[in-house]
Amino acid sequence: MFARTSMLTTTTEHITVIGDGAWATVCAVMLCENGHRVRMWSPFAEQAADMRGRRENARFLPGVALPDTLEVTADDAHAFDGATLVLHTTPTQFIRSVWRRLREHCPNTLPICSVSKGVENRTLMRPTQILLDVLGVREGNVCALSGPSIAPEVAAKLPATVAVAAENSAIAYRVQSAITRPYFRVYTNTDLIGTELAGATKNVIAIAAGILDGLRAGDNAKAALLTRGLVEITRLGLAMGAKSETFAGLAGMGDLVTTCISPLGRNRTLGEAIGRGATLAEAQAQIHGVVEGVATTASVVELAQRADVEMPLTQAAYEVLFNGKGPRETIAGLMARPMKAE
Repeated sequence: MFARTSMLTTTTEHITVIGDGAWATVCAVMLCENGHRVRMWSPFAEQAADMRGRRENARFLPGVALPDTLEVTADDAHAFDGATLVLHTTPTQFIRSVWRRLREHCPNTLPICSVSKGVENRTLMRPTQILLDVLGVREGNVCALSGPSIAPEVAAKLPATVAVAAENSAIAYRVQSAITRPYFRVYTNTDLIGTELAGATKNVIAIAAGILDGLRAGDNAKAALLTRGLVEITRLGLAMGAKSETFAGLAGMGDLVTTCISPLGRNRTLGEAIGRGATLAEAQAQIHGVVEGVATTASVVELAQRADVEMPLTQAAYEVLFNGKGPRETIAGLMARPMKAE
């Protein structure tokens, strides 16, 4: 963690939030509460117009009023006018298309903080890697915010704690200062790789946790899943150059626990539907919004193969999601694996 003795800065930022989902909305609200000038960009003109008219994100976060100071737009050309900082929130599989659309309007020195959690299919890039690939910005100008932070709970001002990771401490401090609220505490760290990998892989384990819930497999099974899931997540992270302590912290264990137990989590909810007998298509149809862990499961399996890392739980989730293997059969196979030391 960065050493820091000074108080948080009170500098007013001009912040563009890219995305129109629940988490984008919560972040925009908190930034406005801190006195920053905030513009929220939606890729859909109809959604932006609806939010402006209602002063509410009725589609993704109903009941939460948008501050009068929040600007909502779908105008690509002026999305970054006057911006000093960008917060990116769209699902990982859409990052590339969104930024190909916006890159000609975004100054190449503008710092970007990503809150997306996933690994891109085919390229196997993390969110900040995709941003750099599309925009060509310097690595010191990107960071990632992650941790246990279910959007409706934060919107209700229930206490939450997250971490912002960056190789450039100045960018991490700016984000920490900009978005910290009395109910939203932000730590900093230097492990960008680990923070992003933890945020992506915990969604895979959350799907598996939901499957256990759907099967009514019990608390012992879920405890084992979280424990062994964290082991394989950490194993992959270390192989990719991450720091082990990250996976015991907010972005690792903290986010994993929340995502695997919260009834509000999309990944766990999708898994629960599958555990009760739904197909993947049927489960996805029941959920409003993108379930990041589905696409990420395929990416992580490929990433593990590339890094020669054993991830049996992730592989099992992949078999259920994409190869039609039955959840009970899959659990039986995991329990019958050769005995070994922990």
